[in-house]
Amino acid sequence: MPLSLPKPIADYFAADATDSAAVAKCFAAHAVVIDETRTHRGREAIALWKTEASAKYDYVSEPVSIDDQGERTVVTARLTGNFPGSPVDLQYAFTLAEGEIAHLEIAP
Repeated sequence: MPLSLPKPIADYFAADATDSAAVAKCFAAHAVVIDETRTHRGREAIALWKTEASAKYDYVSEPVSIDDQGERTVVTARLTGNFPGSPVDLQYAFTLAEGEIAHLEIAP
């Protein structure tokens, strides 16, 4: 049974399968992404982060669970691809504001 994700989060996972510009559009103008201990601020930096990740690895992410934690929504997604340790389950901790993603932290 498919998960019922909030629209901005569903849009993020759909865009993740396409391109960096589509991913960046899911975020607020001054959003923050933290991934692999690096912080990316603003849509331009987020697009660059996605471009670099896509250049290094081919992967597919599939949300498998969701946990509403008040201010944050944590989605566990299974990533399968050509990277060390594949497949892996990652935690995507989203904070939404005004219909956009304001903050995303990705962790194992």
